[in-house]
Amino acid sequence: QAQLTQSGGQSVQAGGSLTLSCAGPGRTFGSYNVAWFRQAPGKERTFVAAISWNREDTNYADFAQGRFTVSGDKRDNAAPIYLRMNNLKIQDTAVYYCAQSKLFLQTRLSPFVQDYDSWGQGTQVTVSS
Repeated sequence: QAQLTQSGGQSVQAGGSLTLSCAGPGRTFGSYNVAWFRQAPGKERTFVAAISWNREDTNYADFAQGRFTVSGDKRDNAAPIYLRMNNLKIQDTAVYYCAQSKLFLQTRLSPFVQDYDSWGQGTQVTVSS
């Protein structure tokens, strides 16, 4: 299993923006779909967004649609993946995780935790009023 490296979490006020990053361990990172999940205290880990291995297709949870953007470099699939979060709300407070899909070159962008087996260390995002 690959170890992904995250950065970018911090505390912001409601309405603000943050960008999280997720880097893979090497060139093989570019052959896997990457997803973002989040976990609030006492709650299950939930899907936020995903991007395909070729960095061309994306999928979002309903709450993320229109506010969050997942992106990568189409010219270099192994480059870091970013999650840009705009108009943050208090309920967006959580630990955010990036994850790499179990299978490579997948066309389906799964929203399910069990389809990912390599995870970042998590990064805290705190949104205050």
